[in-house]
Amino acid sequence: MLPEQFLNRMKNLLGEEYADFLASYDRPNFQSLRVNLLKGGEEDLTKKVNFLKDKVPWAEGGYYYGNEARPGRHPFHEAGVYYIQEASAMAPAAFLAPRPGERVLDLCAAPGGKSTQLAGAMRGKGLLVCNEIHPQRAKILSGNIERMGIGNALVINHEPAYLAKRFPAYFDKILVDAPCSGEGMFRKSQEAIAEWSPENIEMCAQRQRDILESAAVMLRAGGRLVYSTCTFAPEEDEGTISSFLKKHPEFYLEEVEKYPGMTGGMSSVQETDREGMDKTVRLWPYKLKGEGHFVACLKKEDEAKDGALELGIEEKGISLKECKEWEVFQDQYLKVPLSGFYIKFGEQLYLLPEKMPLLAGLKVLRPGLHLGAFKKNRFEPAHGLALFLKPKEVKNTLDLSLQEASSYLSGQTLLKEGEKGWYLISVEGYSLGWGKLSGGVMKNHYPKGLRLCL
Repeated sequence: MLPEQFLNRMKNLLGEEYADFLASYDRPNFQSLRVNLLKGGEEDLTKKVNFLKDKVPWAEGGYYYGNEARPGRHPFHEAGVYYIQEASAMAPAAFLAPRPGERVLDLCAAPGGKSTQLAGAMRGKGLLVCNEIHPQRAKILSGNIERMGIGNALVINHEPAYLAKRFPAYFDKILVDAPCSGEGMFRKSQEAIAEWSPENIEMCAQRQRDILESAAVMLRAGGRLVYSTCTFAPEEDEGTISSFLKKHPEFYLEEVEKYPGMTGGMSSVQETDREGMDKTVRLWPYKLKGEGHFVACLKKEDEAKDGALELGIEEKGISLKECKEWEVFQDQYLKVPLSGFYIKFGEQLYLLPEKMPLLAGLKVLRPGLHLGAFKKNRFEPAHGLALFLKPKEVKNTLDLSLQEASSYLSGQTLLKEGEKGWYLISVEGYSLGWGKLSGGVMKNHYPKGLRLCL
């Protein structure tokens, strides 16, 4: 049952289109996923699976799939070949349009769908900072960054206001997918309906304005900021953006391409406070194949005055010479060594992304690519390294069929003859994890906490 106050408001907002909007709640949900562009091309995947249907028009690598498909129970999911993501939720990262080599911040990043989409667009180049204020959700975010084989991400756990003090005018592009009342998810989530109230909308709107204030400080002059929600509430959408623009004349709304089914913002609501809102984007579930979403693309004037952070202050880490065991592992098992600077967290070794800021004072969950751990004069590779590498980059590989991969993912050992040592295990060409061969038995090193039966 939808809240009566919500329905009355939507009827006033939509007028003659209200009946179409209401009818959308009786329509089946559209299922979608996004191909991981870091793992290979879309064309390669479409030859290996038969469940990808029409493309999502506004998102590179986005596809709809049939309700009969179960992509989350497929070995390719565990290999990070794709991310199951609602189609409308792909729009904000697509509009942000990050490029390789940029500094990009996803300020409210968990569970990671938009962060992994940004990473694909960056093609592994530059710095992607993924922040989540809630510690447990930040752990889920970090896990998804690992599964998708992303090496240039810094995952942290902070309040936006803290980061604003730390990173003034630091980022080229910022995504604020703000916590909201979730009205756009009512078709999918009974929990969102149960938690709805006018008071919650008001609370969300104030929180969103606070988050945007922090984001504004962190964006460099000439940079782009994309704000998004999954709610229909004007207070949280056009209202939040209107309020922000009044306080920040150095920002303006960018005109963006609207795909079929997308409309401009609700400028007819309290028109004096919504001037120019036609440049924002509304995604309506009765107009397109997706749920409800709102997106605003903001640009910071090139002449804006910023107290820019000194860009030379970057984490230098340690050199390869200080990582003897890792150097031996690389020489023995990798065809092409990984270059860059390293950092140790206890026994754990990470490869730093480009332009990594100083980490002192940050609550860090993942400072780049997890390479592995030092273990009594030897090096044990991390699961994250396996998902980052491609089989062609490793000397010893074992490619499995889908059935064999299911056995591997459940923790079973494999029988194989060959040179002893570490092997990159893959499934139909996609990296899946590590195995260690000795005496004709491939010991399974797929993490115990991730093992499952497919």
